[in-house]
Amino acid sequence: MGDPGKQRRKYERPTHPWRIDRITEERELCKKYGLKNKREIWIARSKIRRIRRQARRLLSLSGEEVGREKAQLLQMLHRMGIERVKTLEDVLGLSVEDLLERRLQTIVFRKGLANTPKQARQLITHRHIFVGDSIVDIPSYIVKKDEEDKIKLDDKMMVIIGGEGKTKERKGSKAEAAKA
Repeated sequence: MGDPGKQRRKYERPTHPWRIDRITEERELCKKYGLKNKREIWIARSKIRRIRRQARRLLSLSGEEVGREKAQLLQMLHRMGIERVKTLEDVLGLSVEDLLERRLQTIVFRKGLANTPKQARQLITHRHIFVGDSIVDIPSYIVKKDEEDKIKLDDKMMVIIGGEGKTKERKGSKAEAAKA
């Protein structure tokens, strides 16, 4: 059977660690998408870099096989749910935010199943989110276009959180005390 292959990094670290413009940009992305650390941004950046590199390679070549590869790349991006990509030139304009928008954590927050991106991450890691019939406990799971409608909260959590996805106020809470 053979030994399993060596585990390799799925990302590249920044070449210069202390560039203030990059640090502030990454901090804003972490806050907007509720990311745990900047490594998640670097992973997304590396995935986008690989896709764009493949598109550049395909644009420079010609032939029958290249046409098939172009169609496969565009079909993969369409399945992934990145609709604004119609041609290979559009692939070159992809950004990190395009991929971060397709994460399960972001989609759970955008659908209103959680109040904040951090709460969406917590619900996912605590195994309260279903994609179709299966539990997905990976916040960085890239949701495909056809799976987007199948995301739902566990029925037990609907009672605790409330049907709309908004947290119910407890008796004796600060909000109730402020009303009185």
